[in-house]
Amino acid sequence: MKNIYSAVRVTDKVYWVGAIDWGIRDFHGYTTPQGSTYNAYLIMADEVTLIDAVKAPFKEEMLSRIKSVIDLSQIKYIISNHSEMDHSGCLMEVVDLIKPRKVFASAIGVKTLKELYHGQQEIIPVKDGETVSLGNMNLTFMETRMIHWPDSMFTYLAEEELLFSQDAFGMHLATLERFDDELPQSLLEYEAATYYANIVLPYSAIVLKTLGKVASTNWKIKIIAPDHGPIWRKQLGWIIDLYKKWAAQKPTNKAVVLYATMWHSTEKMARAISESLAEAGVKVGLVSMNDFHRSQAAYEVLDAGALILGSSTLNNNMLPQMADVTTYLRGLKPANLIGAAFGSFGWSGEGVRDLEAVLKEMKVEIAAPSVSVRNAPNEGALKICYDLGKTIAAELRKRMGAN
Repeated sequence: MKNIYSAVRVTDKVYWVGAIDWGIRDFHGYTTPQGSTYNAYLIMADEVTLIDAVKAPFKEEMLSRIKSVIDLSQIKYIISNHSEMDHSGCLMEVVDLIKPRKVFASAIGVKTLKELYHGQQEIIPVKDGETVSLGNMNLTFMETRMIHWPDSMFTYLAEEELLFSQDAFGMHLATLERFDDELPQSLLEYEAATYYANIVLPYSAIVLKTLGKVASTNWKIKIIAPDHGPIWRKQLGWIIDLYKKWAAQKPTNKAVVLYATMWHSTEKMARAISESLAEAGVKVGLVSMNDFHRSQAAYEVLDAGALILGSSTLNNNMLPQMADVTTYLRGLKPANLIGAAFGSFGWSGEGVRDLEAVLKEMKVEIAAPSVSVRNAPNEGALKICYDLGKTIAAELRKRMGAN
């Protein structure tokens, strides 16, 4: 039977040999409605080298793509840029099968791979800035700890001016198109932003330092090859600038009104707040956790200047949907936000107090008094909500003027 999986040429000396996961819909709590790819790369140097592997169930797909170019026995080196299991799941099986002369990872990567797979294969640690010769080509390694695991590193192929960036600049997007210029820019921006918001955001300070570190090397980079999603060959400056913007987390003229409701009373309050914000010229993301996934909430918060949380009270707590999304957002650590809390209740009213506590834990500056309404809001209560929106809008204008 003809091999149905083929490698995709990236440059004269580099091929994409990864796998496409059309079916995945959840990535440790981050919804992936468009699936994903697990990217691996083959360098056709004197010492043929495989960069990363794929998730365990996709081993045969990767091997088939490699075989469309060369015999597996020709691979002499394997590099693990990131030991998370979507990139290393079949790594040790592949090492046993191919028996390369050397396997390389960062020092923490070596430790992590041994803790994950408990194998006896020798893995050689490489240092930050170290270069390994492939005969006619050279690889240079850069530690990128906590983008987004402690072991993570970039690998730079000087002769092809190509940066293997592991999870940085990636996205969860299953397509047969392998390059940025083959896909709509609007899709690229949405998926890259969703990925950054749900995966990379907590490490934004490290992202800025790493971008500066890469710039200081004077590496010539014509292609960025991440471990998920399309390869960047046309819009490198654009995606790097987006990373700089997202990592800086500067205050913006956008407010996210994030709420959950039982009998639509809290929803009415959310609508009043949102209308007021919009009338004041603020961009509004109105997100009901009755209808949306936590991933969408994270996407909306990525470029926001204000976060306003609302919930009814159930059994002396905020609604479970809000407990879920606020736990998730707290871990993502969005910065430089102002906010407030609101909600309706029947007889106890702890939901709003819970949200106030979450905002404080997230270091969100409380910019307006909370609004708590017993049962359904009347006209006067909705006017208070409307005024809350006006207060947030005015504070956003101040912050924008100060930046």
